[in-house]
Amino acid sequence: MPRAQAAAAVGVLLRTAADWDHEVAEGGRWRRDGRWVDYKSGVISASAPAGSPGAARYARAAAAAAAAQAAQTASLAAVEARLHPRFLTISERETIADLRREGKSLRAIGRVLGRHASTIKRELEAHAIPLPDAESSSSAGTEASTTRPGQEYHPYAAQRAWAASRARPKDSKLAAPGPLRAYVAQKLTLRWSPEQISHALVQDFPDEYDMRVSVETIYQALYVQARGGLRREVAAALRSGRTRRVPHRRPDQRTPRFIDPMLMISERPAEVQDRAVPGHWEGDLIVGTASGSAIVTLVERSTRYVMLGHLPGGHTAEEVRDVLVTLITTLPQHLRGSLTWDQGSEMAAHRQFTIATGVPVYFCDPHSPWQRGSNENTNGLLRQYFPKGTDLKVHTAADLEYVAQELNGRPRKTLGWANPAERLRDLLTLT
Repeated sequence: MPRAQAAAAVGVLLRTAADWDHEVAEGGRWRRDGRWVDYKSGVISASAPAGSPGAARYARAAAAAAAAQAAQTASLAAVEARLHPRFLTISERETIADLRREGKSLRAIGRVLGRHASTIKRELEAHAIPLPDAESSSSAGTEASTTRPGQEYHPYAAQRAWAASRARPKDSKLAAPGPLRAYVAQKLTLRWSPEQISHALVQDFPDEYDMRVSVETIYQALYVQARGGLRREVAAALRSGRTRRVPHRRPDQRTPRFIDPMLMISERPAEVQDRAVPGHWEGDLIVGTASGSAIVTLVERSTRYVMLGHLPGGHTAEEVRDVLVTLITTLPQHLRGSLTWDQGSEMAAHRQFTIATGVPVYFCDPHSPWQRGSNENTNGLLRQYFPKGTDLKVHTAADLEYVAQELNGRPRKTLGWANPAERLRDLLTLT
């Protein structure tokens, strides 16, 4: 009967049945104490007879043992560690070995394991053990445990070798004194960035591959002193001036900006985006010297009408909320559509503003000022009246009203050379 059927009838694994067949074919087996038992003569010796099939198996076993010994640097915990699902487990490697002995294709093995055939191919190529030349030709056409003629795959040896390859306990390139470390330190004192240093090494030492270091390695040397070895004072050469690294997170992993949940700009109705419906506003702050004073700027998206609110005492969330409520409540109901703002801390009370006015606040994505482009453009125009670095406390509410009237009286190309005041007047006369 077929080997698989016979193994099931006896109650052993297919791999065990294959081992038994090899022992019978080779005329003997190896005992656990390392001695060879010849089935024909019954003689127990320290090695298989020269030229016998067992001798070839002994050479193959010795090669496997040598590979396993080389992989023993990985601890048992590393071998048996449960890691990310993308890594093959020992049970999957056993399945690969069993199915490969049965002559299954790479795609068939991949379907059984739920993995791509290329994963199986890379595993077999990486951990296949070559057979001795004497046995390669004889085993090429048999159902032996070869991945290709002249090779075979051992799952436990492959698991140990893979676990050993994962651990790379080596010092950083910049940990020990040398020309590479001196070069990096010297360029840092010249205020070069790590990226500039990494690329300059390739140009200055095109044939010296020891003079290579990645940008990340330089940053780790600066921020992790025990690992990198560079002096802490060198960190001052970085343009940011930080002595600790700022973690970078994906957008879905960031800590929420405010306690109350935000409505993001992606949730804003389409009518706001195309500026077809009036009453939707963009807002921001113009901040004075030392952040001691500020001006609230509001721009209506369809008419470009500007409204300004004074904050002479500061720009806390409560102060900004009160000024915004005052400005918005001066408008008729049909011009209170929505407000788009960036994620500045001054809008921490956005929910209270919405409750007081009925106007929802939509927040832009981080570092995306173009999402409120009308307001950014208006703030640039306002800097003609309120230059950067000046104290905004000296301006009164009357001054802000005068500036707003001047801006709203200017003809705009985007409005067909009409001015915002005329456009808003037409909206206010609508019934």
